Amino acid sequence: MKAGRPLAQVLQELKKQNSAKRDYVAPAPAFGLEEDGRTFFIRNEARNEKIIFGTTPLFHRQVAASLNIPSKYYDLMQEKKPELLAENVNEWFRDRDQAYMVRTLDYGEGQVARALLSDRYRRIDNLEIATAVLPCLAGRDEIEIVSSEVTPERLFIKYLNKRVEGEVRPGDLVQAGGIISNSEVGLGAVSVKPLLYRLVCSNGAVVDDFATRKTHVGRAAKSLEDSFVAFSEEAQQAEDAAFLLKIRDAVSSSYDEARFHQMIDKYREAADEKITGRVQDVVELTGKEYGLTVPEQDGILKYLIEGGDLSLYGLSNAVTRFSQDVESYDRATQMEAIGWNVATMPPRLWKEMNG
Repeated sequence: MKAGRPLAQVLQELKKQNSAKRDYVAPAPAFGLEEDGRTFFIRNEARNEKIIFGTTPLFHRQVAASLNIPSKYYDLMQEKKPELLAENVNEWFRDRDQAYMVRTLDYGEGQVARALLSDRYRRIDNLEIATAVLPCLAGRDEIEIVSSEVTPERLFIKYLNKRVEGEVRPGDLVQAGGIISNSEVGLGAVSVKPLLYRLVCSNGAVVDDFATRKTHVGRAAKSLEDSFVAFSEEAQQAEDAAFLLKIRDAVSSSYDEARFHQMIDKYREAADEKITGRVQDVVELTGKEYGLTVPEQDGILKYLIEGGDLSLYGLSNAVTRFSQDVESYDRATQMEAIGWNVATMPPRLWKEMNG
């Protein structure tokens, strides 16, 4: 499992972001790009002001998606003809009869637009989630937070309950745990998922099958007279309180023993499924099925051969082992989920891949 940063550092970053963030809601015609194709602005005609923002690659992807501009064409215009991109984007924004929410951060060097979202986007932010769930995990000898990180796209907290464990094979111990994740920029719901942690190699597999999720959808936000700033945090507190209680309950049930042993049984079944086809072909077909790049496939093949376990379980472990080598924490976590999906793939699909 990829280590991430110590929890104290992650919490420090969340507090820093919480004081640096600001959200704007405005009608689409108020939005636009400058001629450099990268600088974003919101124009408030009533106050005769123009607010300027830096931007992120994700923000531009969301602008392209919202305006139905093909991403490759958007990127080409931004690189070769930024003034043409600005002309296109501004015209399409003027043609939109709807409002959007723009989420920004300002670390003292100017506001940066990090997400373009629906005006119905429900703000459930990372610090809220961490503040709600960490008391459920703190002060308990059996609980260990094994990895945490906040990336530009998501928050992750991964934890174990060391008292809930089982063997896939003699000596191959797996412990129960969970992963809490959230995105403030529209890339996923708040979720709590079970996590399986293999002690022999520190591999973690994220289990999608039993996830608890809550999407960021709520009532339409209303723009205010104060520079289009969105509604206050106080307006959401009562509505969010009940939801945060449900998240705490989901954390407590993420390492339920009965459910954990069901998952261990799935691993045992995978361990009995031997690779009978050409190993390289099995890895390549797995990569195509689960969206693994060629370099990722090469790394998985390496760990599969080195591990010497030529089974479906061994293939799954090779995926989660390689996830530790991936630079991106977001991608590493995606691969931990792929590892579980590989272990539990439908028999028909496994038969096709295994030749």
